[in-house]
Amino acid sequence: MFEALHTDATALLTRWQPTGSAAATARDRTLALLSAGPVALRREHRPGHVTASALVLAADGERVLLCLHGKFAKWVQLGGHCEPTDTTLAGAALREATEESGIAGLRIDPEPIDIDIHPVSCQGGSLHYDVRFAVTAPSGAVEQLSEESIALGWFPAGELPAPLAGGTEQLVEPALASFRRTSPRRAT
Repeated sequence: MFEALHTDATALLTRWQPTGSAAATARDRTLALLSAGPVALRREHRPGHVTASALVLAADGERVLLCLHGKFAKWVQLGGHCEPTDTTLAGAALREATEESGIAGLRIDPEPIDIDIHPVSCQGGSLHYDVRFAVTAPSGAVEQLSEESIALGWFPAGELPAPLAGGTEQLVEPALASFRRTSPRRAT
């Protein structure tokens, strides 16, 4: 279990060019965690485990979709634990974003925009090594609340809500850069 995902995660993070010095340090720490093997992707791994999340952008790149998380009551990007059926980190992030937003047809940039390592209460206390991606929603997308969230909301990229989870605001600029790089050119 998790062998294909482990292979993908190791290859992806080995070739990834971090967006800053903190992301580079987090990448190196995540690669060190992955040296334990596929177990590093399982939520039961007490030293920490790799997770995948996504900052969802509206089709025009003007707004971001955040969820008010049910467990810690802060606004955060969509994402969570990897599952045994996941074969790529980008696929895990896309699955989580689709499940938590209820939006079909999301499009993911398969290159990470950030990695953040933060403490969580999993298994009585652990670390999430969260690999983060940019996702674009289709035009006219309407979100649907999942059981993991108290609320979902679209916010202007420069006006994020409070209380905001640590590490969420730092995703906006790299997500917008990804959007500009990967979005089909619109007629002018």
